[in-house]
Amino acid sequence: MQPLDTFDWISITLYFLVLIGIAIWVIRKKEENTEDYFLAGRNVGWFVVGASVFASNIGSEHVVGLAGTGASDKLPLLIYEIQAWVVLILGWVFLPFYARSGVFTMPEFLEKRFDARSRWVLSIFSIIAYVLTKISVTIYAGGVVVAALLGIDFWTGAIATVVLTGIYTVLGGMRAVVYTETLQAVLLILGAAVLTYIGLDKVGGWGSMQETLGPEYFNMWRPATDPDFPWPSLLITSTIVGIWYWCTDQYIVQRTLTARNIKEGRRGTIFGALLKLLPVFLFLIPGIIALTLKIRGELHWDSPDEAFPVLMSNLLPSGLRGLVAAGLLAALMSSLASVFNSCSTLFTVDIYKKLNPNTPEKKLVRTGQIATIFVVVVGIIWIPIMANISGVLYEYLQSVQAYIAPPITAVFILGIFYKRINSTGAFATLIMGIIVAFFRIALELVKGSLDPDGFLYHLGAMNFLSFGAWFFLFCLIFLVVVSLLTKAPDREQIVNLTFGTITEEEKKNNKASYSWVDIAISILVIIIVLAVMVFFNGE
Repeated sequence: MQPLDTFDWISITLYFLVLIGIAIWVIRKKEENTEDYFLAGRNVGWFVVGASVFASNIGSEHVVGLAGTGASDKLPLLIYEIQAWVVLILGWVFLPFYARSGVFTMPEFLEKRFDARSRWVLSIFSIIAYVLTKISVTIYAGGVVVAALLGIDFWTGAIATVVLTGIYTVLGGMRAVVYTETLQAVLLILGAAVLTYIGLDKVGGWGSMQETLGPEYFNMWRPATDPDFPWPSLLITSTIVGIWYWCTDQYIVQRTLTARNIKEGRRGTIFGALLKLLPVFLFLIPGIIALTLKIRGELHWDSPDEAFPVLMSNLLPSGLRGLVAAGLLAALMSSLASVFNSCSTLFTVDIYKKLNPNTPEKKLVRTGQIATIFVVVVGIIWIPIMANISGVLYEYLQSVQAYIAPPITAVFILGIFYKRINSTGAFATLIMGIIVAFFRIALELVKGSLDPDGFLYHLGAMNFLSFGAWFFLFCLIFLVVVSLLTKAPDREQIVNLTFGTITEEEKKNNKASYSWVDIAISILVIIIVLAVMVFFNGE
C-alpha cells in the first residue's frame, strides 16, 4: 500500500467540506414532521431518486466484495450485479401499488394488503436482518477500507465512519441521506471509472488479461453439476434475492417513496437501473486487474477483499488517489446512512407509532433520531463478531440473503398478483420462512458434528443457491395451500392492492405516468444486461 500524500489529503478534506455543507443546508431546510424526516417530504425528483437508489446499493461492501469476487475465481456472483432489470420491475410493477397505498414502509403495505400480524413480523425481522447483513457487513468492509487507505487501525476507522455518518443521519433525516447520496454516487462513479481505465492500460488491455488468466476464468456460467455455482440455481436464487432486495426491501424502496409522484418515482428507478449497469465495469474489472498484476508479480495483497484498495493506492497518481479514497468513504457512508434511516423508519412508524397511535409528529421525529443512535451503537458492538467471519465478504452476504429472501419475496409477489392470497397464508409463510432460515444458518454452523449420511447434514451442506431455489418453491406452495384452506379476503380490503382489483380510474392514471422514452430506456437496459450475460461466457 502506498501512503496518502498531501494532495490526497486535500482531496479528502474538500470532499468532507462539501458533504458537511450539503448536510447543514438540508438540516436548516427540514421541517419537524414524519413525512419530511422519513420520506424527504415526498417531493424528490427522478435524478436524486435514481442516484440515491444506486448509492444505497453500492456500499463499501460492494466495492470491496465485488472486486474481491473478481480477484478470487467467483465470477458467477457477478449475476447479482447485473440485476438492473429487477430494478425496472420495482418501477413498473411494484411502485404503483406502494404509491397508491400511501405507505411509509413495506410492513405498513403488508398490513394494508393482509393484516397487522404480517406487519409486526416483517418489521421486527427486517430490523434483525439489517443488523446481520447490512450494518455489520458495511461497517466491517468500511473498517477494512479506511484502515488500508488512511493507514490507521481497523477499529479507529470503523468507529469514526459510523459516528460521522450517524451524526448527519440523525440530524437531517431522509432528506440529508438522499442529497448526500447523490454527491457520493457521482464521486464514486468518476473515481472507479478512472481506476478501471488506468488499470486496463497498466495490464495491457482486455486481451492481455485473458492471456494471463485464461478464457475459462471469464465464464460466469458453470455446469448444473458445479458444487459451488450451478447455473440453474444461480439464476433462480439471484432473481429471488433480487426481487426481495430491489422491490420489497425498505432500504431501497424508501428512496422511491420520496418521489413527488409515480412518474418521478418510476423514472428514478429507470435511471437507477442504468446506473446499476456500472458496477461490473467499475468494481469487478479492477478486481480482475488486481489478480492479473498479482500473478505477474507486480502487485501484492493477502486477501481478495484487499484487491481494490491495494490496486487503487498503487496505480493512481497523487491527488486522484485521495479522490477515489473519498469515493470509497462515500460508498461506505451512503450505505450506512441508508440503513440507519431505514431502521429508524421501521422502528418509529411500524413499532412505536403502532403502540402509541396518538404521538405528536415532533415526538415521532425525536423517537426516530433516538432509534438511529441505538442502531449506530448496536452496529459498533457487532463489529468484533463480524471480524471473525471468514471467506469472501460478498459471498457471505449472498448466502445469508438466499435464506432470508424466499418467504418475503413469495408473500409480496403472490400478494400483488393473486387476490385469493389471504392474511393467514401470509402470516404463516413469514413465520415458517424465518424459522427455516435460522434453522439452515444453525445447521451450517454445526454441520461438522452431524452424521454425514443423515438428512440434517445434507440440509446444512446443500449448496446455498440450490437451497434458496427449492425453499422459494416450497414457500409459494405453502402460501397458496394455507390461503386456499382458509377464508378468502374481502374485496373491499384489497381494492387497488392487487392486479385483479385495480379500478379503471387508477389504470388511466398509471397509463398517463409514463411515455415512450421510459419504455425505450427500459428495453435498452434489458438488452445491455443480456449482452453482459453473453459476454461473460468464457469463450
